[in-house]
Amino acid sequence: METKLKLSDSKKVRCMIISILGFPDKNLTESLLSRRVKDIMGISSESPNGSQQIVQKETRDETTPLLPVKVEEEGFHEFNGASFSGAVFNLSTTIVGAGIMALPASIKMLGIIPGILMIIVVALLTEASIDMLVRCSHQGKITSYGWLMGEAYGQWGRIALQASVVINNIGVMIVYMIIIGDVLSGTSSTGVHHRGILEGWFGAHLWNSRAIVLLATTLFVFAPLVSFKRLDSLRYTSALSVALAVVFVIITAGIAIIKLFNGTVAMPKLFPELDGLSSIWKLFTAVPVLVTAYICHYNVHSIDNELEDRTQIKPIVRTSLFLCSSVYIATSFFAYLLFGEGTLDDVLANFDANLGIPFSSVFDDIVRVSYAAHVMLVFPIVFFALRLNLDGLLFPTSRHISRDNKRFAIITISLLTVIYLAAIFVPSIWDAFQFTGATAAVLIGFIFPAMVILRDPYGIASKRDKILAVTMIVLAVLSNSVALYSDAMNIFRKEEEA
Repeated sequence: METKLKLSDSKKVRCMIISILGFPDKNLTESLLSRRVKDIMGISSESPNGSQQIVQKETRDETTPLLPVKVEEEGFHEFNGASFSGAVFNLSTTIVGAGIMALPASIKMLGIIPGILMIIVVALLTEASIDMLVRCSHQGKITSYGWLMGEAYGQWGRIALQASVVINNIGVMIVYMIIIGDVLSGTSSTGVHHRGILEGWFGAHLWNSRAIVLLATTLFVFAPLVSFKRLDSLRYTSALSVALAVVFVIITAGIAIIKLFNGTVAMPKLFPELDGLSSIWKLFTAVPVLVTAYICHYNVHSIDNELEDRTQIKPIVRTSLFLCSSVYIATSFFAYLLFGEGTLDDVLANFDANLGIPFSSVFDDIVRVSYAAHVMLVFPIVFFALRLNLDGLLFPTSRHISRDNKRFAIITISLLTVIYLAAIFVPSIWDAFQFTGATAAVLIGFIFPAMVILRDPYGIASKRDKILAVTMIVLAVLSNSVALYSDAMNIFRKEEEA
């Protein structure tokens, strides 16, 4: 026997739900819940004459929500328990890659004081650009950089961002693999053979040739690490990677201080030497190196999505940038102090000779081995973003790649194969990616975040934000245009001399 329910009972249920959920607008929420509560209680809408009709109660699943739930287009993130320290190490590892070895040459070009100031300025601009992305993403409930660009500039905005990440990251990882091959197996790309660590220890054999060493590294180091579907799973390898970078800084600083006390270190220049217009143009070639050294924007959303408390992302970014800036400044200063005007474009090559201290060869090997291991552990962090963005570029309407094991495996194996073959057969890839890497990096790090703020799809940008955004775009375009022009002239000049 059915019990007849009154409308007053329905109203009591609605009020109870509102009080439990804590909605601020009682009238609005009542209107949204009214029909659903009546359906659940078996009460139909009133008839024209004001009478109430009893209807059969509809059978419903207990988990059906009272209000509609927004379904995210870019995937569903089940894991949200990443720690603060793990997030800091993952973001720091994304930042500190191969760029750390090129910074001493930038300091040599700019001078110590302008060089260190530029490192600090680029770090502050990086923090501002990431803050732009984070604020817009949190406001719009956005979970990826590509989705944010799509919201601001449509399909072509998303494609431009994802293509830039693919170009930047695949170039960076080919360079990583080339570095590993040079350090472990040696190189003859400059016409002079430099012995690798394995060749120096055991002599030249087939098993320690470049192709075999890189194949073993790909199968036994890279393949297991890139198989993780969550970025937080790499937190321990990221911590080790940062520790190895610190080891390099400590050894470099220690050797420089010893030689300083022995009086065998020349006074480094504090400011650049300018002897004409060409020398001024040449200074701008240091800008892409500094910009590339801080590019981490493509992994910020992945780290943010895995946090239990998403308000932690801003202190995580600041902590990571402070840690990496400290490493950059210390590395640049002490490496330039140690090698002076003999500092090479890749300072790792300076550790292939006598350092002028006892046990020099031992310290050379420690530095090279620790840096090769550091690059190996950075590789999966950068690969994570590459795979995610390439999948979004090729399969924009498919479900998240972490939920499709077949697609995950095919894209992972294909990318590893392409990177391995490029590192084996195209060892002179540096000049090509000096252009594409610098261009893609400045788009990802500064131009795209500024464009999002200028479009302001969620109405959160202040006047100060927009002025900063315009300034970032102007500085990025001008400095990189001059840098690309100067690089092109240097390449043509070298060809003419040859």
